[in-house]
Amino acid sequence: MRRVTAAPRPNWRRDVEELGFTYHTIDGDPYWDEAGWYEFSLAEIEEIEAATNTLHELCLEAVQVILDDDRFDEFEVPPAFRAWIRASWNNDDPTIYGRFDLAWDGRGVPKLLEYNADTPTSLFEAAVVQWKWLEAVHPTLDQFNSLHEKLIEAWEYLRAGGMQSLRFSATPEHEEDFGNITYLRDTAAQARLPTDYLDITDIGFDSLRKAFVDNGGNAIDCLFKLYPWEWMIDEEFGQHLLASTTKWIEPPWKMLLSNKALLVILWELFPDSPYLLPAAWQPLKGDYVRKPILSREGSNIQIVRRGRVEQETAGPYAGHRSVYQEYQPLKNWGRGHAVLGSWVVGDVACGMGIREDENPITHNTSRFVPHLIRG
Repeated sequence: MRRVTAAPRPNWRRDVEELGFTYHTIDGDPYWDEAGWYEFSLAEIEEIEAATNTLHELCLEAVQVILDDDRFDEFEVPPAFRAWIRASWNNDDPTIYGRFDLAWDGRGVPKLLEYNADTPTSLFEAAVVQWKWLEAVHPTLDQFNSLHEKLIEAWEYLRAGGMQSLRFSATPEHEEDFGNITYLRDTAAQARLPTDYLDITDIGFDSLRKAFVDNGGNAIDCLFKLYPWEWMIDEEFGQHLLASTTKWIEPPWKMLLSNKALLVILWELFPDSPYLLPAAWQPLKGDYVRKPILSREGSNIQIVRRGRVEQETAGPYAGHRSVYQEYQPLKNWGRGHAVLGSWVVGDVACGMGIREDENPITHNTSRFVPHLIRG
C-alpha cells in the first residue's frame, strides 16, 4: 500500500462532469482529487475484503443479540419503535448496501472505525467515477470495484422476489445526495425495476388508507430513502411509520447498525476479533476518541491523547450519549489522513473508496482519492 502523487488529467473537470459528477468541487476546493492515487497489492485487497466480510457477519450477529437482550436503551431508540424494528429483522426486510470505514496502513490488519449502514454516500464516485479514471489513466490495471454489477444483481434479486416498482427519495437541493440517489436509481433501472424520484419533503400520509403517499396522492409501496432513520422517527409523521405498510430500504433494523452504540456491543461480543478496536461507555485508559452515538460527517468528535484533548469538532449531536473508542491513527503519506471506505452490497464486500483530510477527523468535504491494484 502506497500513496502516489501525479498530475491530474488536463480536462478532468469536463471528464467527470460528463459522467454526471457535478459536485467534484466544494466551496472552491477539490472534493474529487486525482492528483495521485493509492496503490495496493492483490494480497492487500484480499485483506480488506476479508476484514469487511467478517465485520459484516459480526454486525448481523450483534443485531440478534441486541434484540434478544432488549438493549434498545443503549441506542436511544424510543420505546414506541422497538417492536417495529424487531419485526423488520424477523421479517428479513432486505438491505442493499453499507460502508465500513477502516483505518489501515498496509501493515497488520484493518481496524473498524465505524459502520455507515443506513445512508452511506460517496457511492457514485466509488463505483463509477474512479473506475472511469482507471480506464483512462491505467487501462491495463485493476481496482477493487464490482459495485456497479453487485448493485444491479441486488435489485434483480428484489425484483425476482416480487418487488414491482421502487420510489427513491432524498433531501431536496442537496447535490451530493441527489447524485448518489440518481446513481442508485439508475442501477435499479438497469435491473429492469420501474422507478421514480420524489423529494423527501413531498411525502405525506393518508390517515384513511394508513399509507404514505406522494404529492399526487399515490400510495408508496416501497421507498429507498437517503434520509437517516433517526431523523425520520423524530419527524412529525414519524408515528405513522408504525401503521404504514410501506416497505423501506434501508430497512428499520439497519437503525441498530448505523448507531455508534454498535461499537461497544461488537467489542463486548467479539473482543478477540483482530478487526475491532476497544470501545466502551466510559473513557478508556490511554488515547481514545469520543463519538456521539448518532453523530454524522465528523461532527462532535473528540480525540484525547496523553490525557488532553488534541482535536475536537463542533456540531449538533452533543446532547446524545457517547461511546469511547481506542484511538487508531490514520495513515498520512503527506497528503492527508486516509480512511478506507469498504462497501458491502447485499452480503458481499465489493468495492472501496478512500477519503483524505488534512485533519485526523474525516468530514463530508474530505477529498476522495482513487485507487488501483498493482501486482
